[in-house]
Amino acid sequence: MMQIGVIREIKDEEYRVALTPAGARQLIAAGHRVVVEDNAGEGSGFTNAHYEKQGVKIVSTAQAWDSDLILKVKEPQESEYGYIRDNILFTYLHLAGVAPSLTEALLAAKTTAIAYETVEDEDGRFPLLAPMSAIAGNMAACVGSYYLARCNGGRGVQMGTVLGERHGNVMVIGNGIVGMHAAFTADGMGANVTIYGRNVEKLQRTAIMWAHNINFVESTPEIIARDITDADLVVGAVLLPGARAPWVVDESMVKSMHPGSVIVDVSIDQGGCIETSHVTSHSDPVFRVHDVIHYCVSNMPGAYPRTATIALGNATLPYILQLAEDGIEALKHDAGFARGLNTWQGRVTYAAIAEALGLQDRYQAFGSE
Repeated sequence: MMQIGVIREIKDEEYRVALTPAGARQLIAAGHRVVVEDNAGEGSGFTNAHYEKQGVKIVSTAQAWDSDLILKVKEPQESEYGYIRDNILFTYLHLAGVAPSLTEALLAAKTTAIAYETVEDEDGRFPLLAPMSAIAGNMAACVGSYYLARCNGGRGVQMGTVLGERHGNVMVIGNGIVGMHAAFTADGMGANVTIYGRNVEKLQRTAIMWAHNINFVESTPEIIARDITDADLVVGAVLLPGARAPWVVDESMVKSMHPGSVIVDVSIDQGGCIETSHVTSHSDPVFRVHDVIHYCVSNMPGAYPRTATIALGNATLPYILQLAEDGIEALKHDAGFARGLNTWQGRVTYAAIAEALGLQDRYQAFGSE
């Protein structure tokens, strides 16, 4: 039997929870003990009573962290570092994009830290990142539209169809799940949408499927620099698994944009793909550089916690059940799951993270010991 502890999120305006009452019921039915920090699910509409009805024990912060397997949504905040120890932590970590002090805390405690965002399936996709990427992509178009309003500081361009004519030029850089959802949402609003991607073959396949209103262009620095001057909204949706996002828009490109245009850098949890970006929060979401509005909230899906919690829980529960049953052995039987391991026994186990943080001397691939 393993004790699973569910932690209440304390990041700014973060209301998601890592386990639903239905998920807790399955773990308890499998013979495990589930403890949930007091009011951890309240922001997602799951009360203490909902969990208790399934056999969960409601506990204090310290008691929840004192478990064999810790479930969270977002990376531990600095005030939580004191709770980190040599158990299993399963959450979004984004170690290459957050303060190096978190990685140091995990290494010092010899935590087995498994990141949702680097777990892969048998086809090399990222099943635990996908649902939140979809929500963030949808949200990017909506947020961009909101800040384009003149009363919100924007240039006064509406993303929408007016009497059959499309308005608003949207540049989506990256054609993964974030980018495609941002593009589909913006297209549905009635904007002029162009997706920029590096994988030309994938772009061509997608263009055939969705060629009705969306344009597809190969992403190069020269093309981005040319087209960004006419963009009302730029969505940064670049992903390098586990690694820091590369800058695909430099400061000179931002300076060339229309005053009052908007950038939504969804890549910000991996450091951002726009040179002028820095992390913001839901309570203070935007800033201006060269009179361009930047929205760089690092936990965008937290704005829709009910939807996000259910979607995330559906994706993570099979993996949680494996961890609860087999512990670290579960990773030895599943290479894609093992890709989720970021730190173990005081070593960094994901090469891109070690490189991004300059910790190559503390890198050791899992299974090579």
